[in-house]
Amino acid sequence: MSDSIEAFEIRVEESVLDDLRARLRNTRWPAALDDPGWAYGIEQAYLRELVRYWLEEYDWRKHEARLNAWPQYRTEIDGQRIHFYHVRSPVRDATPLILTHGWPGSFVEFVDLIGPLADPAAHGGDPKDAFHVVVPSLPGYGFSQPNDAKGWEPRRTARAWAALMARLGYDRYGAQGGDWGWFVSHWVAREDPAHCFAIHLNLLFATPPSSDETAKLPAAEREKWARFQAFSSGESGYVGIQSTKPETLGLGLADSPVAQLGWIAEKFRTWTDCDGVIENAVSRDDLLTNVMIYWITNTGASSARYYYEAMRSGALLPQPRLETPVGHACFPKEVLPAPRSWCEAAFNVVHWTDMPRGGHFAAFEQPELLLEDIRAFFRRFRD
Repeated sequence: MSDSIEAFEIRVEESVLDDLRARLRNTRWPAALDDPGWAYGIEQAYLRELVRYWLEEYDWRKHEARLNAWPQYRTEIDGQRIHFYHVRSPVRDATPLILTHGWPGSFVEFVDLIGPLADPAAHGGDPKDAFHVVVPSLPGYGFSQPNDAKGWEPRRTARAWAALMARLGYDRYGAQGGDWGWFVSHWVAREDPAHCFAIHLNLLFATPPSSDETAKLPAAEREKWARFQAFSSGESGYVGIQSTKPETLGLGLADSPVAQLGWIAEKFRTWTDCDGVIENAVSRDDLLTNVMIYWITNTGASSARYYYEAMRSGALLPQPRLETPVGHACFPKEVLPAPRSWCEAAFNVVHWTDMPRGGHFAAFEQPELLLEDIRAFFRRFRD
């Protein structure tokens, strides 16, 4: 295995875009129920309009240039090609920070945070809040390639992230993430405690410390747990599919851009603080750019496979209490909320912020709130 790091730039062949446009034009639509709304899945009328916008108005080249505005690289770790942004702050003693996305997100979520994190003074902030920013794509996601190797799950990914930070020359660093990013970040803290000194999360989950804990919760915390249970029973079918038969699902995602779009867009409506309208939380262009990362890299199947591997790895099981300092930005429409008391029993929570708005895709929905909370958390660790 080579330790070399190679510069990378996104350059999608025009033939790939021509093929996408042809597939969008030739979509075979199923018969739609009379007035189904979203109860059966994504509303077809909404999806048709989104496809029209994708075909007629969305400009990939504009967003490709935006994604290429920050330096990107690829390197091989544990047999897997890893794609990542690496932006060094002009502040020499800035804090190194690795940020991890989840599904159905991508590195695109963090693009607008890179500048303010790396160079706060240029964005009206305090230079003392500066970070050296590393944003990788999960194995099997985006430009980390559609892997054909088994076994990539959060704990193994965490070891790869520790190796990446060492390869970049960082011997003390923080981690941040939500969705899969929270699992990976907490495993980074467990796997590399000598170097990862603190983690900030916009999703933090813990199970009841004992069987009778639910009855002891105050009303607001019981409501959180009730929302989690409602999500688990009514909105988690994607987990069952991706953790059992990801390859079968992947056939449709690889062949149909509309299937890939529908599979992702439905989650953005359910998981964001949008009052039923995705664009209230995330712009059409950001949604489609995120979907494009899955489409142009053909990683629908391999990203789904991450669930299969994670569910069989033991990485999702309760672990001994994590003593690494943890900060949590708690967004009110997060679909996987856990009562604070349970989180504090399982993690060394030293910072907790109840946010006024926002949901699961915090970096997309409320980048300024997330940015300020990351800064506030890591200030406590300044020398």
